[in-house]
Amino acid sequence: MEHPENSPEYEGLKVNKGIEAPAPMNPRLAERLKNIRKRELSVQEYVDGILRGDINILSQAITLVESLRTDHQKLAQEIIRQCLPSSGRCVRIGITGVPGAGKSTFIEAFGKFLTGEGHKVAVLAIDPSSERSKGSILGDKTRMEELACDPHAYIRPSPSAGSLGGVARKTREAMILCEVAGFDVVIVETVGVGQSEIAAHSMVDFFLLVQIAGAGDELQGIKRGIMEMADSIVINKADGNNITRAQLAKTQLQTALHFFPPHESGVEPTVNTCSAYEKTGIKEIWDNILNYCSKTQQNGYFESRRSEQAKYWMYETINEQLRQRFYESQKENIQAAEKRVLNNEQSSFMAAFELLDNYFKEQ
Repeated sequence: MEHPENSPEYEGLKVNKGIEAPAPMNPRLAERLKNIRKRELSVQEYVDGILRGDINILSQAITLVESLRTDHQKLAQEIIRQCLPSSGRCVRIGITGVPGAGKSTFIEAFGKFLTGEGHKVAVLAIDPSSERSKGSILGDKTRMEELACDPHAYIRPSPSAGSLGGVARKTREAMILCEVAGFDVVIVETVGVGQSEIAAHSMVDFFLLVQIAGAGDELQGIKRGIMEMADSIVINKADGNNITRAQLAKTQLQTALHFFPPHESGVEPTVNTCSAYEKTGIKEIWDNILNYCSKTQQNGYFESRRSEQAKYWMYETINEQLRQRFYESQKENIQAAEKRVLNNEQSSFMAAFELLDNYFKEQ
């Protein structure tokens, strides 16, 4: 008997047969993914797949970029090297803001507007990793359900893995692959805390700060260092009873911006209001971004900023590789030094200098 509740001793109780559980994934998609993963792809197959806009191969390539395995890293770097000449033909937009400002909702409304205008949009959403478990829920696709189903959009959530205060270590390389795959607008969403804004600012053409009304007056705005980096500020949730407060916040932030030195781009930052929920004010934001890109291309700042960013990430990669190789080669010495420090046999500074001396003598 399928259900024991239907036996005679349970008089008056009947349990009907349930329906068969549906497949957790579209069978056709599952079969396609299965076929792709049957064998290892060559570098040329990866490059060709990315160039023709194959999302599955693009996703696999980004996974290689994010992997810590040495063989994956070598393969990823060769893919990037071959893709690099075809990159750089898109608008790179960084979006940040305090938690609760509606960044994900705004990005979905903004992305849907752009795809409606004929653009292809890639969203690299950085998901904060837990300091305890080191895990991430990677839930931004759930937040952007409508955009995730758009055939002209691609959303890639990545764990921050504690790097650069929240911006994933390989976001810049993933951005290059997305550009080569045909996405002409790439959006980088930060977790909105710590150094993530600095890292995001160093890899995008336009840096957008999403705010909400009631986040402080103009003095609080001046105290926030993040405003100095913003190329534009958007007051989100300007709808319903909140419209008046949003307009007041816009005025206060505009006042605060006047106290900052002139922007190095030569373009004065603007403050706009919008409602991601009601999808109002989105076009004005895009027009502002296009205007900014046009002016900075004319005055030469656009290309000089990209050059500075390339140099910045070269040095960041050097620092990262030095740090990684130091810890790999000094594992045993570090453990011994740690014991001496904990037993008050050696100061922290002396232990650090001794470890560094050992490392450089071995090179």
